[in-house]
Amino acid sequence: MTRILSALILLPLVIGTIWFLPPVATLVLALVAALLAFVEYAAIARLLGADVPRVIAGTGVLTSCTAIAATAIPSDALMEASPVVIRIPAPLDIVLLSAMIVVGAAVVASRRPGPAVLRDTAAALLPMLYIGLPLGALAAVLLIAGRGALLLLLAIIVISDSAQYYTGRAFGRRPLAPAISPKKTVEGAVGGLVFGTAATIAGGLWVFDAPRPLLLGLVGATITALGIVGDLFESLLKRSAGVKDSSALIPGHGGVLDRIDSWLFAAPVYYIFVRYLQ
Repeated sequence: MTRILSALILLPLVIGTIWFLPPVATLVLALVAALLAFVEYAAIARLLGADVPRVIAGTGVLTSCTAIAATAIPSDALMEASPVVIRIPAPLDIVLLSAMIVVGAAVVASRRPGPAVLRDTAAALLPMLYIGLPLGALAAVLLIAGRGALLLLLAIIVISDSAQYYTGRAFGRRPLAPAISPKKTVEGAVGGLVFGTAATIAGGLWVFDAPRPLLLGLVGATITALGIVGDLFESLLKRSAGVKDSSALIPGHGGVLDRIDSWLFAAPVYYIFVRYLQ
C-alpha cells in the first residue's frame, strides 16, 4: 500500500510538471532529482571506501545536467521559458573539462600518494556522467522534441519494468544475473524487451512527425535493453556496498537512484535519437 501511495503522488507530479508547466520546470525537476541521486551515490561510494568531495562533485553534477539541456536548444528559447535561467549557459565541453581540472586539483591538494587516489578521483567524476548528463538529456528531449516525446520515454520504461516483473513471475525460470539481482530472470527480461519495443513503436507512430517503424523498433529494443542494464548497474553498486536501497527517501520504493536507474542508461540513446535521427 505504501508503494502504491508513493507512486500515486510521484507520477502526477512528474507528468504534471512535464505536460502543464514551462520547459524550465522540467529542468528544475531534473536538477532536484540529480542532487538527491548524487547524495545517495556519495553515500554508497563512502560505503565502498571512496571519498567523494560532495560540494565539488555535486556542483559538477548540477552543472553538467544544466549544460546538456541548455546546449541542446537555442539559448533564446530558454530565456523565453523563464527569466530565471542563466542567459549564457556554459557549453558542455567547458563544464566537463573544468570538472576534470577542479577534481584533479582537489585530489592533489588533499591526498598523499596511495591506492585511494585513483579510486577517489574516478568516484568524484563518475556521477557527472552517470547522473548529471542523463538527467539533463531528459530535459533536453522535451526541449527538442516536445512533451509527448519525453512522456513516451517514461512510458516505455514503466511498461518495460512492469512487463519484466509480471513476465518474470509467470514464466521466469532462468536467472539473468544471479550474483547482482537474484530475482531477475531471462524470461522477464525478454518480456520487458518485447513490450518495451512494442510501446516504442506504437507511441512513436503517434508522437513523431515522420515515424519510421523499423528505426523505432531498433531504438525501442536498445533503450529497453539499456534500461535493464542500468537497473543491474545500480544493483551492482548497492550489492557491492551491502545495502538494499540507495536510501529510504521514497516510502516503498527506496531512494531516487532506485527509481531512475533504468532512465540513466536509456536516456542518452533516446536523446541521440530525438536530436539526430528522428
